[in-house]
Amino acid sequence: MRSHLLGLMLAGALLPGLRAELWTLDRAATTALEHSPDARTARARAEGAQTLVDQAQSAWLPQFSLAGHYTDTNNPMMAFGAILNQRAFNFGLDFNHPGHVDDLNASGTVAYNLYSGGRATAGRNAARAGAEAARLELHGAQQQLVAEVVKAALNLQKAREAVIAVTGGVRAYEAAVSVARARYEAGQMLKADLLSLEVQLAQTRESLSSARHGAALAARAFGFVLGLEATGNSFELAGNDPALARLAVPATGDFSQRPELLAAAAHVRAAAAMVRMARGARGPTVNAFATYQYNKGWSTDRHADSWLAGVNFDLNVFDGGQTAAKIRQSTAELTAAKEMSRKASLGISLEVEQARLAHADAQERLAVSARAVEQAEESANLTRARFEKEALLTADLIGAEGRLLEARLRHMIAAADERLAVVDLRRALGLDPLPAP
Repeated sequence: MRSHLLGLMLAGALLPGLRAELWTLDRAATTALEHSPDARTARARAEGAQTLVDQAQSAWLPQFSLAGHYTDTNNPMMAFGAILNQRAFNFGLDFNHPGHVDDLNASGTVAYNLYSGGRATAGRNAARAGAEAARLELHGAQQQLVAEVVKAALNLQKAREAVIAVTGGVRAYEAAVSVARARYEAGQMLKADLLSLEVQLAQTRESLSSARHGAALAARAFGFVLGLEATGNSFELAGNDPALARLAVPATGDFSQRPELLAAAAHVRAAAAMVRMARGARGPTVNAFATYQYNKGWSTDRHADSWLAGVNFDLNVFDGGQTAAKIRQSTAELTAAKEMSRKASLGISLEVEQARLAHADAQERLAVSARAVEQAEESANLTRARFEKEALLTADLIGAEGRLLEARLRHMIAAADERLAVVDLRRALGLDPLPAP
């Protein structure tokens, strides 16, 4: 008795841990945005684009560098220069044979760009536009991922409801077979009619096996969208998920805020900035610099420091047509970016229209299928009653049960498709597929 009680207590303690984990759409979306490879890839691209802005911004900051070297030579020119830098010159020095001279040189240089023909500004603008495009593409990828999460959840729910509907059909045929077998044993039914019902029952059980397999695949697809590793645990969806009530049909058809469309416009701005950057290569470059230098020699036992400051000016007069070619290349890329932006606008417009028509069709099918279920249920009830009273042929019962099962499946699919159509429509318009609570 004590061992049985201990077993029951352990079972009660372990049962909550063995129960399938409950998933809401909000939790699923949060998990996918954190663990999905697509979301992580988009975030990495956005971070990489931001580093380009930091690189371009460095053009407005001074550059500081340190250098140092040690030499030991008897080369007249190098040795004489080291002697001068060490302030060790004397009139008794033989210029042709200065002797063995070593030198430790350490220097620090500060440089600042005063003018670069507008290339620095254009480069910064291009980097900022690229970072903006990457941020918008990240937003678009997140919207797409959330839409895939909602679709995967609805498809899982649809697959499981299909299992329930087909299971109801199996039970209905089992009841019909039970009645038919009793009538056959009483000599009130032909064996062919009984066999017809048994064959239909077997086919419905086969459909149930396929439906269960489809539900298992839908659960695996749901885990894949979430970015979770394959596990043996099943996903239990929350019933009456409040997130489904927030899937409202958009009241507007404006898609101007679609992230992909805004990202295409940002790419156009980046390409235009690259054209200005290429043209800036024809202008001069002006830099200011200042250098501090320290020299130490052990052979002369002297040391000294010095400094140098100034401004340099560079102008590319002729480069063999390289600058002109880069200008033509960047101009062509600007034209391509504009056409890609126009293509994106046309494609999104078509996508919005397709999503709108698909939602209207889903709404109509939902209303029609609901009425069909009511009619099929009423017809099946009447048919079962007449069959039990031996006033109906077996084929008529099979047909009524088949129509009821088909009507229920169609209504279930239509209800899920209507929600899926709302998700697609919101996604096409650039709205959050799953509105925040």
